[in-house]
Amino acid sequence: MAEGSSTARPFDGTKIVNVSFDMLKRGDLSLALGIMAIISVLLFPIPTFLLDLSLGTSITISVLILMTALFIERPLQLSTFPTILLISTMLRLSLNLASTKLILTSGHEGTAAAGHVIEAFGNFVMQGNFIIGIIVFSILVIVNFVVITKGSGRIAEVSARFTLDAMPGKQMAIDADLSAGLINEREARERRKNLEAEANFYGAMDGASKFVRGDAVAGLLITVINVVGGMVIGVGQHGMGFMDAGHTYTLLTIGDGLVTQLPALLVSTAAGLMVSKAGVEGSADKALFSQLSDYPQALGMSSFIMGAMAFLPGIPTLIFLSLAASAGGLAYATAQRKENAREAAAADAAEADKEASSGEEPISSALAMDYLKVELGYGLLPLINDAKGHRLTDQIKALRRQVASEMGFVMPSVRIIDNMQLGSNDYVIRVKEVQAGKGDLQPGHLLVMDPRGGQIDLPGRPTREPAFGLPAAWVEERLRDDATFRGFTVVDPPTVLTTHLTEILKENMSELLSYAETKKLLDDLPVEHKKLVDDLIPSQITVTGVQRILQSLLAERISIRDLPTILEGIAEATSRSTTTLQMTEHVRTRLARQISSVNTSHAGYLPLIALSPAWEHAFAEALIGGPNEEKQLALAPSKLQEFIQQVRTRFDAAANEGEMPVLLTSPTVRPYVRSIIERFRPQTFVMSQNEIHPSARLRTLGQI
Repeated sequence: MAEGSSTARPFDGTKIVNVSFDMLKRGDLSLALGIMAIISVLLFPIPTFLLDLSLGTSITISVLILMTALFIERPLQLSTFPTILLISTMLRLSLNLASTKLILTSGHEGTAAAGHVIEAFGNFVMQGNFIIGIIVFSILVIVNFVVITKGSGRIAEVSARFTLDAMPGKQMAIDADLSAGLINEREARERRKNLEAEANFYGAMDGASKFVRGDAVAGLLITVINVVGGMVIGVGQHGMGFMDAGHTYTLLTIGDGLVTQLPALLVSTAAGLMVSKAGVEGSADKALFSQLSDYPQALGMSSFIMGAMAFLPGIPTLIFLSLAASAGGLAYATAQRKENAREAAAADAAEADKEASSGEEPISSALAMDYLKVELGYGLLPLINDAKGHRLTDQIKALRRQVASEMGFVMPSVRIIDNMQLGSNDYVIRVKEVQAGKGDLQPGHLLVMDPRGGQIDLPGRPTREPAFGLPAAWVEERLRDDATFRGFTVVDPPTVLTTHLTEILKENMSELLSYAETKKLLDDLPVEHKKLVDDLIPSQITVTGVQRILQSLLAERISIRDLPTILEGIAEATSRSTTTLQMTEHVRTRLARQISSVNTSHAGYLPLIALSPAWEHAFAEALIGGPNEEKQLALAPSKLQEFIQQVRTRFDAAANEGEMPVLLTSPTVRPYVRSIIERFRPQTFVMSQNEIHPSARLRTLGQI
């Protein structure tokens, strides 16, 4: 061989085998190859040994489907049954067509022309008489087509219709349980998913039942074609005698029909079990035996009738007496079991009554508390399921999502109950069982408010908006367009209640952030921030310390959604600060961009009213306490009253000009100024110079 010439690589069959095994390990490729193999059988002839193997596989798969349908607890555990039904039907029809080719082309060679499986089934059923085979096969087809398939299809159709009709009511029940706090978001999602899967399953079963019915019809037609076509080919083309052709082709056709109708009958029975199980939980044996054997009176009557029939002339007495004794024994055992169960239940009830009469309730029941609760008068109960779609439960669910998105705080579940002690149109909002707000609503009316704070000159009942105390009026719904044209704000009753609940929630968020909620917020952080939490807690600060800082931020309506930045600020502050107040102020500095953005006006600037140097000095001089202690403000009452008056005057003037400024102070005195401001102007935001982001545009409106 010349130098530099390439040598041919030897054939490596191992690589091809390995690639083939790798392809078979993938379920998607295996399924695709199986479907293509079924379609190929429809087009190309197959040898007899491969047909025998395929027919045996078809019977095995059918038995597997039937046994699975018997042992599953719920129909949704086999939600792929419609797909399985389609594939098994295609497999049987393809094998039926393959056997038809062999019967018509090679039937004159003998009864083994279409394989030994078909020959064995034909000989076993016909017993040498093809008339018997035709009759048995016809009965089998009638049982499958007329009884099982038709009944299963009807049950699937009705189940699909009723399931789809019941979906809106079931979804409303899930939403109501979620809003009432009976289930959490994860359980609600799981129940909605199961509800959707149930509807899809019964809808698919309604259509898939047509596969079984079509399979039975196709099997019957193929059988007739095989017999008639085989006789014509055998007598006309191959010169067979009429009786020989009839025996051979009938045996082959009946064997072919039985070997394909048997799996069809098994799958039809499995489909009937699936759709007729309805809402019964447990496997089929538990569902049947536990219910049939639960009535001793029925078993006793059955025993009596069997015993009476045993003495009729010509009836096998021993068999019927044995059946009567068995039914009677089962009736006695069932009666004893139910009596023992009643005695046990009575004993448990007596024990419970004894504990109740002692007057000692479990401590846990006395300590149970609802964090948020809305009590409604009986006239407001229709708001929970408003026919027009403005449901209170939906709005509260949307509020929980909004609060979580804006504030990073997971709002507790709201329990909605009726309170007959309230007026028919009154409601009360409670935070930790303490009344935090109340109001009244007018169902079927609209609340109209003037954004400028003026009186409403529309016909209606004057009132005040419960959340902000603005003058308002309840008017009829027909006046909506008129009120909107005049520039009034128009809201429906559920929105009024939801708005009031929102304001109460914002005022009490710091109190509602418990230790457990704080721990959950830390545990739910992304994986990339877990190392920061591990380094910070508990070596530098406890979970309780983090909770106190987050509560301080929420008390001033600062979002804690950017929890990683807050934790980074705490980690920096722990090295130089020991008090919660100082660490909170440092965290606020890290949140300067967020704080500046929230308080920026629609015009794009941050409106400020600054605290004068004189007041800065007065507050600084009034602070008492050590360097590592929580300082206290000791300002003279006269100076305090003077400060309050100046703040009111200056901020009221700014409000008349359409501005909502923040009060700007130094970092040292900011928390103490805020503690005074929140008592008479809680909506006024107090910032320090360190909380102004460099990119913020400033506009000073004055000085105090």
